Amino acid sequence: MPFDYATRLKKIPPYLFVEIDDKVRKKRQEGIDIIDFGIGDPDIPTPSPIVEEVKRQLDDPANHRYPSSGGEPDVRRAVAEWYHRRFNVEVDPDGEVAILIGSKEGIANICRAFVNPGEKVLCPDPGYPVYSQGGTLLCDAIPVKVPLHPDKGFLPDLDALPSDAKMLYLNYPNNPTGAIAPKDFLWKASTWCVETDTILCYDNAYSEMTFDDYTAPSILECCQGTGAIEFGSLSKTFNMTGYRIGYAVGDANLISGLRKVKSQIDSGTSMFVQRALIKALGMYKGAEKPDLVKQNIKVYQDRRDVLVKGLRGLGFKIDPPKGTFYLWLKVDGSSMEFADRMLSVGVVCTPGLGFGEFGDGYVRFATTQPVERIEEAIERMRKVL
Repeated sequence: MPFDYATRLKKIPPYLFVEIDDKVRKKRQEGIDIIDFGIGDPDIPTPSPIVEEVKRQLDDPANHRYPSSGGEPDVRRAVAEWYHRRFNVEVDPDGEVAILIGSKEGIANICRAFVNPGEKVLCPDPGYPVYSQGGTLLCDAIPVKVPLHPDKGFLPDLDALPSDAKMLYLNYPNNPTGAIAPKDFLWKASTWCVETDTILCYDNAYSEMTFDDYTAPSILECCQGTGAIEFGSLSKTFNMTGYRIGYAVGDANLISGLRKVKSQIDSGTSMFVQRALIKALGMYKGAEKPDLVKQNIKVYQDRRDVLVKGLRGLGFKIDPPKGTFYLWLKVDGSSMEFADRMLSVGVVCTPGLGFGEFGDGYVRFATTQPVERIEEAIERMRKVL
């Protein structure tokens, strides 16, 4: 007799990417060649200097032991030094930095640290599902939709938000829309959070994945230094999704709470991976991206431009985003139906409905395919549009 799920788990819908994987697997079993723009998982290898550093650190038996759940001191110091070089922000590595098993777990665990059952959490819609599900619902809290509309540049209307929420998630450059947020908006958002006693959780995983001379800020550049915590990751910047390493930086009270949760449920990222972070962030000698990262971004920008041109040739209206490696495409009708129609010719895109109610009518393309496959996908799409 199977055991019944806990009530909190029953509230969470199936993870959309799992459903997509099932559909894609069946198509592959049918012998269909798949061009996958679904999950945002870089297809470019991890840079060789980082791979070599992992190998070197792995040879040291000291790095085979349990790490600190909140991060090794020299690794936290490397993050603090990077924040100074990159954002001109002073950070205390001992009290204001935590090392994460990828930013995803920190984004979820910050809820465990500060949100009580029945309290409200403001979650962007469309938005990364972890905000409302992995974080809010698994804490028996109440996710409140924060609509992101194209006529407002996919920025929330702060004046329309309820002032009695415990926490607000924001994410720019934005997944899934690719939108960016100007600094004056971030100042307004952080001020609103201070005035309403709302914790500001800023997902900045795509800070380095920007195009057309745009440079993304940190929320710590645009706040009064209290009540905000920022999450970052090496996953996209250095093609390290499988390494599972990220960081949280910000208000010491928030970092302390996050560390306390982590001390109870995980033992931290492997030390040899943590020390690869020192190598990666050390490539920044100032605020400017290192050549290795610039080369990465150039690949994604070229792919973005080819996909935008192809979609325009199919009759779609779309502007190239200045951040992330996603394209957020407005389609006619249901996003699920559109995605299924694309899958019929072996092209995988993510239905916008998976990112929330206001995501329906859109699909997301991740530019994780080489140019020649993007061009082939456009020709396949032409057959069913």
